[in-house]
Amino acid sequence: MRMLKFLLQKELQQILRDPSIIRILFIMPMIQLLILPLAADYEIKNINLGVIDHDHSQYSRNLINKIISSGYFRLKDYSATFPQAIKSIELDKADLILEIPGHFDRDLIQENNNTLFVAVNAINGIKAGLGSAYIQAIINDYNQDIRTQWIQFPRFNPQPMIEVVTNNWYNPNMNYRVFMVPGILVMLVTMIGSSFAANNIVREKEMGTIEQINVSPIKKYQFILGKLIPFLVLAMTVLTVGLIIARVVYGIVPLGSYSTIYFFATIYLIAILGFGLLLSTYAQTQQQSMLVSFFITMIFNLLSGLYTPIESMPEWAQIITRFNPVSYFIEVMRMVMLKGSGIADIRPHIIAMLGFAVFFNSWAILNYRKRSV
Repeated sequence: MRMLKFLLQKELQQILRDPSIIRILFIMPMIQLLILPLAADYEIKNINLGVIDHDHSQYSRNLINKIISSGYFRLKDYSATFPQAIKSIELDKADLILEIPGHFDRDLIQENNNTLFVAVNAINGIKAGLGSAYIQAIINDYNQDIRTQWIQFPRFNPQPMIEVVTNNWYNPNMNYRVFMVPGILVMLVTMIGSSFAANNIVREKEMGTIEQINVSPIKKYQFILGKLIPFLVLAMTVLTVGLIIARVVYGIVPLGSYSTIYFFATIYLIAILGFGLLLSTYAQTQQQSMLVSFFITMIFNLLSGLYTPIESMPEWAQIITRFNPVSYFIEVMRMVMLKGSGIADIRPHIIAMLGFAVFFNSWAILNYRKRSV
């Protein structure tokens, strides 16, 4: 224990002695946590709309006003013909064109139906898909409003209608930041844990102190613990500061217990720090370890379900996510913060993370012993 205490003091002094490490550990993640949730937002608003109104009736004006007042569209072009409106798309002034045919109100009243034409700029596939879905939903709602106003006896016979009432659980206001902030916080903690742990043993190699440690009476597991515990404490500190920012800046208060988050985070960080130490046993230079760590961490983040649902990935990608520790922590963070899940609810995730922790750290200890003999 005395030898382990000596190693911990050495590592902490070495970390605190370098002010650049402190800036990277705390200032950079906090800035990212303040900026990324504002940028990583899939709710698209201010879609530029072009309109071709051949009817100029009260019904067509009401439809245009309803679309603009939704908050998702901005009227950027009002053309007389379709060729003129297409030019606005070619010049990137409009993302979507709505063409209202002539005699729109007359056919709607007399024939009880009409057709609208929508052209979408599909260069940005996400914006095109959401924009067309938004405008279709608004048109359907407008159609329902008209038909409700027209149901009068004896002109129309009332028909039975089924009304669907939706209730959003766990995120009632559909706030995208509530969904993204827990995942981004996991990503930042992962990058800190894996990157700095990957540089740890390599730094000893470059400084030439690894030989002195190898000939000392320090045991291999003590050496690994001495490298792991300081960054575990620092990563938990970053997690704490991140949770404070999530509460103060974004108003995100976990429905579950903070103790559940810290309990799982401890197991997760032991696993991810062990993974970083494993990389450092193979790397010969800090630059090499950083590049390899960044490459693998980027794959972990992209296949974690942070940006796209795991269920929508190809089957081969879904199989890979089962061996991705980041995906488990992101799911646990969202379960605890949004659903109020407890230890019993995340038991399968705990078992999986314990497996990752034992696997990575055992491999790191064995591989370090093999290379240091």
